[in-house]
Amino acid sequence: MDPGAQDTDGRLGRPHTRVEGPDKVTGRALYSSDRTGPDRDTAHAALVTSTIARGRITGFDLATAERVPGLLRIFTYRDFSGAVAPVKHLMAGGYANSSHRPLDSDAVAYAGQIVALVVAETQEAAEAAAGAVKVSYAAEPAAGGFDAPGAETVRLADLKAQHADIERGDAGAGFQDAAIRIEARYETPVQHHNPIELFTTRAAWEGERLTVHEPTRYVGAVQHGLAAQLGLDPANVRVVAGLIGGHFGSKFALSQHTALVALAAKRLGRPVSLVPSRRQCFTIANYRPESRHRIRLGAERSGRFTALVHEAETVTSRFDPFVMEGAEVTASLYACPNIRTEERAVRVDRNTPGPMRAPPEVPFLFALESAVDEMAVALGMDPIELRRRNDTAVDPVSGQPFSTRPLMACFEAGAKAFGWPRRAPRPGSMREGPWRVGLGCATSVRPVKIAAATMRVRLGPDGAAEVSCAHHEIGNGITTLLAMGAADGLGVPVERVTVRLGDTDLPAAGISGGSSTTTSLMSALALGCRQIRETLAQAATGQGGRLAGRDPGSLRLAGGRLAAPDGTGIALRDAIGPEGVETIAAFVPAGGDREKALAGLRRGHIGLTLGGGGKAVSWGFGAQFAEVHIHAETGEIRVARLTGAFAAGRILNPLTAKSQLIGGMIWGLGSALLEETVLDGAAYRNPDLAEYLVPTAADAPEVEALLVPDPDDRVDALGLKGLGELGIIGVNAAIANAVHHATGRRIRSLPIRLEDVA
Repeated sequence: MDPGAQDTDGRLGRPHTRVEGPDKVTGRALYSSDRTGPDRDTAHAALVTSTIARGRITGFDLATAERVPGLLRIFTYRDFSGAVAPVKHLMAGGYANSSHRPLDSDAVAYAGQIVALVVAETQEAAEAAAGAVKVSYAAEPAAGGFDAPGAETVRLADLKAQHADIERGDAGAGFQDAAIRIEARYETPVQHHNPIELFTTRAAWEGERLTVHEPTRYVGAVQHGLAAQLGLDPANVRVVAGLIGGHFGSKFALSQHTALVALAAKRLGRPVSLVPSRRQCFTIANYRPESRHRIRLGAERSGRFTALVHEAETVTSRFDPFVMEGAEVTASLYACPNIRTEERAVRVDRNTPGPMRAPPEVPFLFALESAVDEMAVALGMDPIELRRRNDTAVDPVSGQPFSTRPLMACFEAGAKAFGWPRRAPRPGSMREGPWRVGLGCATSVRPVKIAAATMRVRLGPDGAAEVSCAHHEIGNGITTLLAMGAADGLGVPVERVTVRLGDTDLPAAGISGGSSTTTSLMSALALGCRQIRETLAQAATGQGGRLAGRDPGSLRLAGGRLAAPDGTGIALRDAIGPEGVETIAAFVPAGGDREKALAGLRRGHIGLTLGGGGKAVSWGFGAQFAEVHIHAETGEIRVARLTGAFAAGRILNPLTAKSQLIGGMIWGLGSALLEETVLDGAAYRNPDLAEYLVPTAADAPEVEALLVPDPDDRVDALGLKGLGELGIIGVNAAIANAVHHATGRRIRSLPIRLEDVA
């Protein structure tokens, strides 16, 4: 908050427990799946999904399903063909997580595609009838992944007009002339979101007005996308998300099934609720695609890099242009005079992938940070020292300065807390009884993102405040930050602030993603609080005002008063008046086109921009450390400790910040050792929590997250960078590097399993 609006003894910057925490732990909190509406007339839906990966539907046998008691209707493409208009994929400037429209024709584009929607009086009846639907197909050959017959490899620059591969200097010559060369290939697997709250939808009509309850991280995109799909006025579509039980990249804007549920509700004349199975969530939502990387890294014997070549391939669907592009981050991370990147998309017969917590940085940094560790071993140099020698205050690609560059400060703080100096240089030389011990490290970086946002801020005559906007509480603590910020900015207790989020009836806000929530919303809140203060100050210092003659710019809100610098002032109830005071703040990032940004926001378009306003490169930084123990006889892998040190601008709530970082680090452990969706042709063979492995409490080691000071007055007006995604980045590489240090074996393909080290 700006100094003129902030209580000098403010809450921001200090630890604060979550204001919504008691409701969550006592079960009072309502998620989208909990909202059944005021009526008891809700019908229940279940999905039938394809068992082939490519081909056509030749017929349905519905006789057994139609005999299930309570069945209301079975909808197929014969009912909905042409009923849903096409919209673009969100990353292509549209609204949807995928442009694919199930139930539009008899064509099957991937295994697990929706081929029927069954609606019944109860959830049990709907599922029983869905299980009895028999579908016959004419199957066609399908390409499931890399190197499969029929897979199409295209240069990303040819698929996406806005993408350009990077070429600086002569990377080929720089690599060939290097004294030390590392050339290796790295692979990361398919990984799927498994949030506890499933991808549910409830649709209800009142005349021409449609209300949808759905856990989504962009209610604006769902509202406008549904309106476009169904030919409605967006003003007649209301979307409510409320609290979200996990997304981190999933629940990505407009889902394929939302329009189908809305159409079913319209045709049946009653609300319809869909709760898909967890297995179905593997194909009706996005996921992290597999990736392959070829890294060529050259260095002088002093350790200074001379060349970096990063060639990457990632899988995507046949029908959408989404590709996990990330080489622009690896190219800019370290000082290097010769850089070349090339990214390619491999189009296959599967559903469209999408973001998954730090989408490109997790696989791309795994490759680079593993190669950097290999270079350190080849040079006989400490891995931290190698990174120090290649640290840079200037982006080697653009030539722009970093707004701040506290990378080595993170390594210094993390190394001290972790005990890095005890690391013996020679791989395989550290032991604890039968356990081989390895210590590894890696860099974490994430470009700062920010977006336009609007927000209603109200201060009532009783001193109660309300903050509201159509953004989302995903569990990251933004509700608490907004309450803290409003308390500081309006001079009232946190307990007197109500925060309303997740409803398109509220002022428009953007997508919850890219670690942009705090940077965007807190900027809008600061603007709103300043507008409230200015309104009150102008009234109080004007003719006949209680503080007439005072400089309105010198007044501040603190302790329930509108106060002058000398301590004189008036109580809020006297300053506000009986109607209260309200404003709608419209924040646009520095350097943006205000009218264009706000118009796009209000149409539900994604509008993330880079922090720094174009004057500097603004990133969050971190250093990850891992200690692994590997049993000498069995090969059992245990991560004993994870330590991360992170610098992400101004930290508003250290308590929730560390919570996010620790959660991300544990997820990074899963990325390194556990998470993998197994492919059988073009189908997923472990789409459940029985065989898709995620870290449990027993897997979580001692985890410590440190916050490194990072004052940055160039990133944005509040010095915020966002840190939600920093926690996971680099953890997989740190663990892989620790495995090498323990065993001498270099594992370049994730996840690392017992058979890789036994």
